[in-house]
Amino acid sequence: MSEPPHQPHSHHDNPVLGMAAAMAAFFFFTLMNVFAKLLSENHSVIEIAFWRNAVGVLPFLAMVFIMGKRELLVMRSRPGFIVLRAVLGTVSLAVTFWAFSLMPMADTTVLMFTSSLFIPILGILILKESVGPWRWGAILVGFLGVAVMAQPSGQVPLLGVAVALGASLMHATLQIILRYLGGFERPETVTLYFFLIGAVVSALPMPWVGRMPTLDELPLLLGVGLTGAAAQFFLSNAFKRAQAAVVTVFNYSGIVWATLFGWLIWDEWPLPVVIVGAAIVIGSNAVVIWRESRLRKITGDRVRAKL
Repeated sequence: MSEPPHQPHSHHDNPVLGMAAAMAAFFFFTLMNVFAKLLSENHSVIEIAFWRNAVGVLPFLAMVFIMGKRELLVMRSRPGFIVLRAVLGTVSLAVTFWAFSLMPMADTTVLMFTSSLFIPILGILILKESVGPWRWGAILVGFLGVAVMAQPSGQVPLLGVAVALGASLMHATLQIILRYLGGFERPETVTLYFFLIGAVVSALPMPWVGRMPTLDELPLLLGVGLTGAAAQFFLSNAFKRAQAAVVTVFNYSGIVWATLFGWLIWDEWPLPVVIVGAAIVIGSNAVVIWRESRLRKITGDRVRAKL
């Protein structure tokens, strides 16, 4: 869902604007999932993913062909990874919408936070990164929180938990790909091709899964695309103006918005077991974020010391 591009520290840094943009980004991500959940009552998640990409790409195409920013079309060096990221991102998007259709907003949002716990594991397997005892401990405690939420009480649907964890794993994989692409490509270019290729990929099964939307559903279809595009815009600006560790913390504002919308629209309120599990998952995420930001600072100090 969230797609933080790698941005170096620059003279454009403005932490206050960065935090405001991060808040806006995660609000729009939640609103996108609200629209998707409403649409999933009558439409396939693949169809919803198509509309999200098809509508979301329009502002980027306007930037290219109306505002003349043709440089956004240029892939600098890794087109294969951009295509892979777009295809995997489209599948991830459909699975995410599926998870939200199966469970309450707040429950699903908390389970999506586990992507931060998967990232260090994938970093070992794919990027050959090292993970110390602090982060290993936080990862194990985080999945203990998931186990608390998914206890076999029948209150939390296990299919929903499994689908949400699958989506979270895909989100983490996308983060690893984006971390790699961040050294070569503009975030706007990666996002443009994500929407464009995603629209094409999700359009292929539309003859079999698509349904003609009603007039009442058109605002929801436009909303799921425009909020997705707005979320990407604000997230890119957040990472341009504030450090990654600061922006990532605001991801947890999503649980506030998800709980609020769940209560207002579906009369949902998190069960006590979900609240306990959420506290464990969020706490473990905080440890991972703190440890990674500390390691980046130590690495940066060592590099500067050698210069």
